Amino acid sequence: MSDYAVVYFTGIKRGFSVPSVLADFSIFGIDIEIKFYGAIIAFGFLLAVLFGGRMAYKWKMSLDKMVDVLIYGTIAAIIGARLYYVFSKWDYYGSHLSEIPQIWEGGLAIYGGIIGGLVAAYFVCKVRKMNYFNLLDMATMSLLIGQGIGRWGNFTNQEAFGVNTDLPWGMWSEKVAADVMRNQELYASKGFEVDPMLPVHPTFLYESIWCLLGFFVLYLICCKARKFSGQIALCYGIWYGLERTIVEGLRTDSLYIAGTTIRVSQAVSAALVVVCTVLLIVLLRKYIKNPQPIDGVDFFLEEQLKAEAEEKKITVETVEETETAENEEVVSDVQNN
Repeated sequence: MSDYAVVYFTGIKRGFSVPSVLADFSIFGIDIEIKFYGAIIAFGFLLAVLFGGRMAYKWKMSLDKMVDVLIYGTIAAIIGARLYYVFSKWDYYGSHLSEIPQIWEGGLAIYGGIIGGLVAAYFVCKVRKMNYFNLLDMATMSLLIGQGIGRWGNFTNQEAFGVNTDLPWGMWSEKVAADVMRNQELYASKGFEVDPMLPVHPTFLYESIWCLLGFFVLYLICCKARKFSGQIALCYGIWYGLERTIVEGLRTDSLYIAGTTIRVSQAVSAALVVVCTVLLIVLLRKYIKNPQPIDGVDFFLEEQLKAEAEEKKITVETVEETETAENEEVVSDVQNN
C-alpha cells in the first residue's frame, strides 16, 4: 500500500492526493518515519495546551500546578485511550501483543483517554490543592480544540469513516475500498452492509466540525453564563455526547460490547448526555435558588473554603496563644528578677 491516498468526493470532479507520511529520514542508521496522523494530533494538542495556559493565567491558576496536571494527565490519557481500544479488540490484540504499544498506527479511543485524564487530574488536584471542577471546565474547552483538529489525522489515514452515502460530501478512495472489502464479514455480523465501490460518510469531518463549533459555544457560555465550577464540563458532556450518539451509528469501525451489536461509544455517549443534562438542570436550579456573589463562591468550592477559613482561624488562634504565653513568660521573668 502506498503512503498516500487519492480521495474523491461526490460533489467534486477531481481527486485529492492525501499523504499519510509527513517525513521519512534516517539518523545514525536508524530509519525514522513521522506520520501525519501523529503530527496532526500533536498540533491539536499544542493548541489545546496553549489555550489552557491562557485560561489558567486568566483565572489566576498556578502554572506550576498546571504543568503537573498536564504531564500526568497526558500520560494517563494516552495509556487510557490505548487500553480502552485494546481491551475492546482483545480478540485481535490478545494474539498480537507486540502491536499494543504501536499507537502511531492508530487505535486510540477518546473515552478511554478522557477517563484516564480525569482520574490522573483528580489525584493531582487533590495533592496540589487545586479546584478540580474549575480545571475540568478549562480542560473540556481545550479538549474540543484537540479533538476538532486531531480528527484530521483520521483523514490522512483514511479511517473513521461511515457507511455508504450519496450526499455531495461522500468520500471514496482505494484505501477506503480495500478496508471495506477486508471487513465485509464483520459488517454482516453486525447487521449492515457497505459497498466498497460507493462513497462513504466522512464521519471524521462531522466530528471535527462539531467539536470546533462546540469550542466556540462553550467558550461563549463560559464568558457570559457560567454560574458554577463544573458547568462547562457538563455542557461538554451534553454537546459531545449528543454528536457521538448520532455519528457513531454511521461508523463502520465502532467498538462493540462483546457478543452484541451494541456500539460501546454510542451507549456511553447516550448515558453521558442523560447524566450531564440531569446534573446541569439540578445545579442550575440550585444556583437560581441560592445565587453566589459574582466573583465568589460556587457550590463545589463551598466546603473547601469553609475548611480553609477554619484552618486560618485555628492558625490565628494558635499564634495568638503562643504570643500570649511568650508575653506571660517574659513578664514572669521580669518579676522574678
